[in-house]
Amino acid sequence: MRTAYSVETVRNAERELMARLPEGALMQRAAAGLAAACADLLGGGSGAGRVSAVGRVYGSKVVVLAGSGANGGDALYAGARLAARGARVWAVPLAADRTHEGGLAALLGAGGRVADDPFEVLAVADLVLDGITGIGGRGGLRPDAVPVARAARGGRGVIVAVDLPSGVEADSGEVAGEALRADATVTFGAYKPGLLIDPAREYAGALRLVDIGLGPYLPSVPELEALQHEDVARLLPAPTGESDKYRRGVVGIVAGSARYPGAAVLAVAGALRGGAGAVRYVGPGGDAVIAHYPETLVHEGPPSKAGRVQAWAVGPGLGDGPGVADALASDVPVLVDADGLRLLDPATVRARTAPTLLTPHAGEAAALLGVDRAEVESGRLAAVRELAARYGATVLLKGSTTLVASPDQGVPVRVNPTGTPWLATAGSGDVLSGLAGSLLASGLDPRDAASAAAYLHGLAGRLASHGAPVTAHEVAEAVRGAWRDVVGVRAGA
Repeated sequence: MRTAYSVETVRNAERELMARLPEGALMQRAAAGLAAACADLLGGGSGAGRVSAVGRVYGSKVVVLAGSGANGGDALYAGARLAARGARVWAVPLAADRTHEGGLAALLGAGGRVADDPFEVLAVADLVLDGITGIGGRGGLRPDAVPVARAARGGRGVIVAVDLPSGVEADSGEVAGEALRADATVTFGAYKPGLLIDPAREYAGALRLVDIGLGPYLPSVPELEALQHEDVARLLPAPTGESDKYRRGVVGIVAGSARYPGAAVLAVAGALRGGAGAVRYVGPGGDAVIAHYPETLVHEGPPSKAGRVQAWAVGPGLGDGPGVADALASDVPVLVDADGLRLLDPATVRARTAPTLLTPHAGEAAALLGVDRAEVESGRLAAVRELAARYGATVLLKGSTTLVASPDQGVPVRVNPTGTPWLATAGSGDVLSGLAGSLLASGLDPRDAASAAAYLHGLAGRLASHGAPVTAHEVAEAVRGAWRDVVGVRAGA
């Protein structure tokens, strides 16, 4: 599992560790890891969007964009190490009166130079170290840094961000002004939330974490966490010899309408692949559902009359159809998506005794919060936390980075790392709703069900698309392969 910590938490950990180390030792650890990562990229190592064609450190051309403070110091010391290995290194101080003196002296002592013309050296650089601003930066790049950043991006060199791309905000993932897009980011001690959340994540490129010894000084509960295969594998339900379809859980699907019968089919498709023992469909799309999936239990409704379920998933393609209020009045977990989110009353959700999971996209989240969509998209972390707190529900905020927040503020927000832009296709969210609802019915709590569903859904999208357009039905078909991949089971085993 990847974990991310806030700037304040990281700085507190650094202070505790520095008090136990010789002066400057922590910066040297960071610089050594940064230089090693740069050497790998200069040597043709993979992992960045643009890989240096030099194939070696010796003779390569490196430019260090050095801002003030420790971030610029890390970059300068790393540049000194590369210069000692034969690279031609130029420093471009962007705060001349506040350049890290020790770092600059080390660079000059190793044979590096201060660039007379920043734009001239950036045009020929094989690698550019972005040490303009550190993790405390706010509001984008300063105006005087913008021309240099643009020249760096317009050159041929691989851009390596030092700890965090300059211009992005570490705690929120927001990009409030101009920022320097990196091909790779080398971060120290711990991931920062902005490295995992869009829009900032798109600026970070390939990520590399350098261990500088902060582990014992970081709290056990992070601000953010990203599940990996082994984490999801532990969550996924598996039948035993004593299982039957009812013990495995029954999920109820309230979806579809005369106008959108496909939503019912796709939600059921996701539910059938989510681990529950049976799927009970309620709504006007019964004929279409049975035509595609005859194993589904179909009822005209209302949900309260359809039979016992362990969880409901309501809303996809429902239009103005009934069923949402009836499901919310039940004593089982309820997932609410799409049309079910319209006119949702926070008081009704908060009054429920059973858990609720809301799965909006940015536009739906904006409507629930009463703000513009752009505000949600630029501040996804703040939006998902506010929704969870306001509705007293677990919230899965769909998008380029899917976030899952618990109503308990002491619980880390989860970010899903598996998605692909090809999942931005009609019906994809319906499949996700059915999948998450099925995991709810199988016994997972809303946070785990949402996280595991987002992970499988994203992985299924990648497997189905292979870099090409994909349909929601193909995503549903690929969930089985994603499940096998996560739990390490080969097809046919």
